[in-house]
Amino acid sequence: MSKDRAPKGRSKRPQARPRGEAKRRDGATRADRSGFRPKPKHAQAATDVAVGARPPRQRRSGARPAETVPLILQTEADADYALLDTGDGLKLERYGPLTLVRPEQQAIWGKALPEAQWETADAIFTGDTDEEGMGRWRFARGDRGETWPMAFDGVGYLGRFTSFRHVGVFPEQAAHWRAMRGAIEAADRPLKVLNLFGYTGVASLVAAAAGAHVTHVDASRKAIGWARENQTHAGLEDRPIRWICEDAMKFVAREGRRGNDYDIILADPPAYGRGPAGEVWQLFEHLPDLLEGCRAILSDRPVMMVLTAYAIRASMFAVHEAMMEAMTGFGTEGRVESGELIIREQAAGRALSTSMFSRWTPERAS
Repeated sequence: MSKDRAPKGRSKRPQARPRGEAKRRDGATRADRSGFRPKPKHAQAATDVAVGARPPRQRRSGARPAETVPLILQTEADADYALLDTGDGLKLERYGPLTLVRPEQQAIWGKALPEAQWETADAIFTGDTDEEGMGRWRFARGDRGETWPMAFDGVGYLGRFTSFRHVGVFPEQAAHWRAMRGAIEAADRPLKVLNLFGYTGVASLVAAAAGAHVTHVDASRKAIGWARENQTHAGLEDRPIRWICEDAMKFVAREGRRGNDYDIILADPPAYGRGPAGEVWQLFEHLPDLLEGCRAILSDRPVMMVLTAYAIRASMFAVHEAMMEAMTGFGTEGRVESGELIIREQAAGRALSTSMFSRWTPERAS
């Protein structure tokens, strides 16, 4: 299934464009990661049918993992990205050589920088930003084309002006990507990485560049196409990456039946979405099953399992306890760290929360 960003491997999210191209990444709307969006009609209908249909979930026996909550993981400015300022429902960002203005529902305070500096932005997202609507970009110096070159810690990819306001990368994920890269580089063997709801593939490229064998899953063919384009741009065509367009739940279940396993699993599901064959994804209904499936395909020498959740009405403890329950009684002792991903603004030092996360890692003997 795919997210509600633009075409990203989870079920496709409802998108603003064309998560069937389901709206999300296929032209989609990652149901605005910065704020809650109305529940799509297909998701509501599925919820109504499911009420009372599922038998009670059984609690796992065994020891619960150690836990660290809450944990705040912060992205600060670097040569590739900076959150320059926020305020009045907007954010001013630098992506490589370009400065962009995009809507930000959480920026309920005033701007720190003068309006004149905001007006010098290279591109401003304008227009309809509803789940079913199409947005558009206004360019200060004429149409710039759909893409521009970007990089994350030296790994190249293409930024992209989409009609659903996203630009092909979510910089708040930097903490997870750097932790993953460090683990891959420090390992005494090539690690196998599964990137579910992989979107435009930046995480997959970071893992492959570090030496991992990567399986990238997204329900959006458009997202897969963008990810492969990024692979070429990064000069990583010779790296072992499998690109798979499929519903994430079905893929995980099949890997379990086949006895395949992975050392690192990344899961970045949308709140609501559809898979390539119309499969319905609803985070609150299906996340426990996804985590159970991921647990079943973790290797005998697991390194980490990372979950992020955007644009949902829930406490961080919802995803934390879901991960804790999934990893209770697991054969490898571990710790679950959960909290929020934030981006630190340059202008006034304010923190912009972007998503919740939960991350399981094995406990290391001292």
